[in-house]
Amino acid sequence: MKALVLASLLITVVGAGQLNAGSWSGYVGIESRTFTDSALDTRQHDNYLSLSFQPEYFSEWDNRSQSLTFVPYFRADQHDDERSHFDIRELSWVKVARDWELRVGIRKVFWGVTESQHLVDIINQTDLVESPDSEEKLGQPMINFAWIQDWGTLDFFLLPAFRERTFPGINGRLRTQPRIDTSQSRFSAPDGNRHVDFAMRWSHYIDNWEFALAHFSGTSRDPDLLQGRDASNAAVLIPLYQTIDQTSLELQHVTDEWLWKLEAISRQGQSGGRYTAAVGGFEYTFVGIADSDADLGLIGEYHFDDRKQGAPTPFNHDLMMGLRLSLNDVQSTEALFGLVVDLDTQTQLLSVEASRRVGDSMKLSLEGRFLNHVDARDPLYGYRQDNLMQLSLDYYF
Repeated sequence: MKALVLASLLITVVGAGQLNAGSWSGYVGIESRTFTDSALDTRQHDNYLSLSFQPEYFSEWDNRSQSLTFVPYFRADQHDDERSHFDIRELSWVKVARDWELRVGIRKVFWGVTESQHLVDIINQTDLVESPDSEEKLGQPMINFAWIQDWGTLDFFLLPAFRERTFPGINGRLRTQPRIDTSQSRFSAPDGNRHVDFAMRWSHYIDNWEFALAHFSGTSRDPDLLQGRDASNAAVLIPLYQTIDQTSLELQHVTDEWLWKLEAISRQGQSGGRYTAAVGGFEYTFVGIADSDADLGLIGEYHFDDRKQGAPTPFNHDLMMGLRLSLNDVQSTEALFGLVVDLDTQTQLLSVEASRRVGDSMKLSLEGRFLNHVDARDPLYGYRQDNLMQLSLDYYF
């Protein structure tokens, strides 16, 4: 928290003289969640309504070599107090030179190339109350220096404060059974959430190949979950954040209509020792199907984790198959269908994502998550009643 305050003060001071020169944009949205099955816990509900608001301020000066970005985020949920939350997604100052960039403040950094899981994406913490697919992230305080050369870009990260993962509350859905009690979070590092993390990443491309090598040393964003009791002696799960070292590889190759992808990690310090995990596959795009403007992509990916059934993740020996449809119309209509099958337990996870622009300023989005044949040994077993349909309408300004 101290690092968050210091970063906020730093960026406010840096950009104080530029606030009148920038521009505002963003969106405000309404979202409806409907669960098709009765909850396992009577304190949960079948329908949830929420409002979200994300403005964005951007200013640049000094011949565009310096910029300031401020992106706060707020959601108010009808039933889940933990999902009603505020976060600073970004509050950062950026200085750009010919062969280097310096970025200071609170930012979001994305690593990864695959569709169904981003193994290598470790800088930002997952905002799990926002979405079950782990795509939404909390803002991370950082100092990031990028050295840009002909042989690639070398990024150095100093991460002075740790953000705990958000989890649904007692009344929320898409949560574990029993619930996760974040008030009892534990850390393997003696300085807890004040532990300073470090990371570096080299990225480059040669012809149709894009690749990146990275190393992270610090507190894992993925907590282990320990059995425990809360103040009322009810069973809960307690997050334990371990100190880890992780080395990762990203690889992507484009050739004609084919796109080949790979993410792989080797991690030490969590879940009993060093382990290796990977996800890789392809996407083949049919351009202009049926003599139309639409494109159809076929996706296939395989998940591997050498901890096998001992892995706390559901993606340890799984196959993902998907379809991506882009109509390429004025309304930017898109849809993505994915099916993940556990090759050991036969648990199935079906996901649907679709969006379409409405008028000039609105966007309508539909998401669905459905579980089938959930094995009692699968980490998804606690979510077996949480089949979800989500509809959102966002207004952009």
